[in-house]
Amino acid sequence: MATYPTSDPLLVVIDPVARRTDGESVRIAKDVLSAGAATKVCLPDGPEEFARALARRGSRRPVVVGDDRALLRAVTVLHQRRELAGCVLSVVPVGGVVHLARSLGVPTGTVAAARAVLDGAVRRLDLLADDSDGVVLGALHIPPLGLREAPADAPALGAGAAAGAGAGRDWLRTCQSLVRTLVARPPRTAADTVPAPSRLRVEVDGVAVVDLDQPVEAVSVVPGARGLAEVEVRPLSGPGAEASPLLAEGRAVTVSGAHFRYRADAVVSGPVRTRTWTVREGAWGLVVPAQA
Repeated sequence: MATYPTSDPLLVVIDPVARRTDGESVRIAKDVLSAGAATKVCLPDGPEEFARALARRGSRRPVVVGDDRALLRAVTVLHQRRELAGCVLSVVPVGGVVHLARSLGVPTGTVAAARAVLDGAVRRLDLLADDSDGVVLGALHIPPLGLREAPADAPALGAGAAAGAGAGRDWLRTCQSLVRTLVARPPRTAADTVPAPSRLRVEVDGVAVVDLDQPVEAVSVVPGARGLAEVEVRPLSGPGAEASPLLAEGRAVTVSGAHFRYRADAVVSGPVRTRTWTVREGAWGLVVPAQA
C-alpha cells in the first residue's frame, strides 16, 4: 500500500440517505475532515447529482459519506466514465448497510474512518466488471428463483392509460375494498414461499462448470487473488443428501439460461438471460488505515 498525500483538497459527497438516517454521524465526519484538509462539501439530492458531483471533482480527492450503496454508486460512475484507474476513493461509512466497506478494510466508526481518509494508505483492489458496465466490489450471488415471481415482460400501465383512468380510480378502489371484505383470501401454500431451483449454464474461461441439465441452488462469484474470480456453484441435492459445491477459478465468468436475478454487493439486478463478469485486476484504489 502507498501513503496518499494528506495535503490534497477533498470533495466530500454526502449521500442523501446518510443525511436522512444519521445526521449526527454526517456532522462528525464533516468536522473531522474539515479540520484536517481543505474540503468542498456536496449535498446531492439524487443519483444524477451524485454522478455530476464526481464528474466535476477536478483535482479534489473524492470522499463518499454513505453506506455500501453509495460506495458502489461512486465506483460505478467512475468506471463508466473510464476514470476509475486514475482516481483514489475514500469512504466514511454512514448508514445501515456497511458490510462491504468493513470487508474492504474501512473502519465503520465515523471518527476512525474520517481519520483514515486523512492519513491512510491506498490499497489497490480487484473488481468484477460485467458486460452492461456494472461492477461488483465484494461478492456476486445468484439465488434460486421464486415460483411466484412475476414474469419480466409483465405489462405495465402506460402514462396515457394512467391519466385516462384517474377519474375512475376512487370508484374502483372502493369496489376492490368491498370485495376483499366479502371474499376470504386463500391460504398461502408452500409453493408460494419455497424457491424453485435455477437451471443455469455457468462457464469459467469458456469451460462449463455446470449446464442446464443440472439444477442448482445458488451461484456465488467473488474477486479472488492473482486477478482471478473464485466461483462456487451449489448443485441441487436430493432428499437426505448434500451435494458438494463445484469450485472453479478464472478471469471471465458467464452465466446463462432462464431469466435470473443477481445480487451484486448491495444491489439486486435483472432479470437477464445471460451476463458475463470479467476480473479487472487492481482496477481501483481505496484509502484504508495505514498499516503500523
